[in-house]
Amino acid sequence: MTSELIFVGLGLSGTDGMTVKAMEALKTCDKIYAEFYTSFLIGTKVGDLEQAIGKKIKVLYRGQVEEGEDIIEDAKTMRVGFITAGDTMAATTHVDLRIQAKDLGIPVRVFHGISIFSACPTSVGLQPYKFGRTVTLPFIEDGYQPQSPYDHILENKQRGLHTMILLDIHAEEMRYMTAHQALEWLLEGERKWGKGLINDDTLMVVASRVGSPDEKVTAGYVKDLMQKDLGEPLFTLILPGNLHFMEQYALVYFAGAPEEIIEDD
Repeated sequence: MTSELIFVGLGLSGTDGMTVKAMEALKTCDKIYAEFYTSFLIGTKVGDLEQAIGKKIKVLYRGQVEEGEDIIEDAKTMRVGFITAGDTMAATTHVDLRIQAKDLGIPVRVFHGISIFSACPTSVGLQPYKFGRTVTLPFIEDGYQPQSPYDHILENKQRGLHTMILLDIHAEEMRYMTAHQALEWLLEGERKWGKGLINDDTLMVVASRVGSPDEKVTAGYVKDLMQKDLGEPLFTLILPGNLHFMEQYALVYFAGAPEEIIEDD
């Protein structure tokens, strides 16, 4: 057998979200592993992927990827596929696997997929190069709410940059943070730390199931968003920074933002 490790990003939804080249590469694999704890493939079950590829898929949990050795050990003697939602190299754990393979002389191929990092900004018409550091909001567990996400978003805002906000996923528990929970997370952070990041009249963008047939994007003030049906998980939020006039129009036309955000010349 051929020693090789093939990384494949599946895109954001469906069995047809990966590239044709990626699909053909997976069909040649002796074994395929998958992880869906960093993100899941919207509207798609593992069985759907197995049918499309024509191969069995072994789904791994976080600890099995981060601490296990099965993927690397198998790749020493066979062609192994490792599939994830989005773009497979967006997670540091996957980069670590690639480094391990390089150290052991295992050949590697990478097939990139559509990522939320590019798809979300373009869905709502915001310019990707105007985004600052991406932030993830974790579930508040046992009353503990870390301040660092709040501070990172505030830093972007102070620099006039947009912030993409990813929401926590507990894939093993099938628990996904909702947009309303995320907005409440930010409001609670404001009540605790009070640095002027957000209030009821702050403009926010909520994107639901980006890249899927039922994608939904909604822009508005926090007080209004809290009362609206914002779609189904997975959610991504954006706190806009300084808006170019074209971005103002885009948020109004594409995401239903209040027309008053369009500034007169």
